[in-house]
Amino acid sequence: MIITEEITIKAPLHRVWQVFANIADWQKWNSVCQDCCFISGKEIAPRACLAFTLRPYYLPIEIQPKVTTCVPMREVVWEGQRLGVHAVHRFEFREDNGQVTIISTEEFGGPLFFLARLILVHRRLQQLTRQLLQDIKRAAEACG
Repeated sequence: MIITEEITIKAPLHRVWQVFANIADWQKWNSVCQDCCFISGKEIAPRACLAFTLRPYYLPIEIQPKVTTCVPMREVVWEGQRLGVHAVHRFEFREDNGQVTIISTEEFGGPLFFLARLILVHRRLQQLTRQLLQDIKRAAEACG
């Protein structure tokens, strides 16, 4: 399963990147990911490992993705595995005329993924991705 969402933000790229990359401040604006921190590393960079909690439904799920690719202000890819599901999440940042478009692509698979399809996880994950991008937009545009 692949989930793709994008959003255009009326803010310069450096500001959008600052909002996204400063994990310590995610608690201030991020309504999707809770308890965000680094497990290893101090910034978004290859081999850094993050931790955050998602609540796709009622029960919280702790996610610990590892950053596999980071080109500051251009692309971040992190990967993780939880409950038999492997996920790769890619964020692309594109600037044009003082605005930034973030393209979020998540790819899910794994031996237990068929169960997720049965309980309509796809729809809920799409909503959470959309909300995360809207949160980034609000935070970056409010900094201006």
